[in-house]
Amino acid sequence: MNKNYPFQKSDEEWRKLLSDEEYRILRQQGTEYPHSGQYNAHYEAGTYNCRGCNQPLYSSNSKFNSGCGWPSYDQSIEGAIEYRKDTSLGMLRVEIICSNCGGHQGHVFDDGPTVSGKRYCVNSASIRFEPKKRE
Repeated sequence: MNKNYPFQKSDEEWRKLLSDEEYRILRQQGTEYPHSGQYNAHYEAGTYNCRGCNQPLYSSNSKFNSGCGWPSYDQSIEGAIEYRKDTSLGMLRVEIICSNCGGHQGHVFDDGPTVSGKRYCVNSASIRFEPKKRE
């Protein structure tokens, strides 16, 4: 990643902040095995924040069960995600990245079942759930 993001850490600081798996996914564009992440079948009210910098990325209102094995959302919070062309693995995909720290989230596809037509396919290791505060 060549861009300077608002939330900056050195590689050494990222390695101390994140587990090995979180580092591999967020900082090295890895992915977790399908159906293995803690948020795949998680449907509480709240917000899913970037595990690297805690920026809110997805609302629980946009989460749906896609059956793909990863947490799926039909939209992100406005301005929270950047999009990058990804030609790895011999295919064309759109990588989704936290706009605050540059952390890899996953990919977005145009096969979602809702009105947006989008499926943000996200690694559980890239996010942290923040429950909705009770009033």
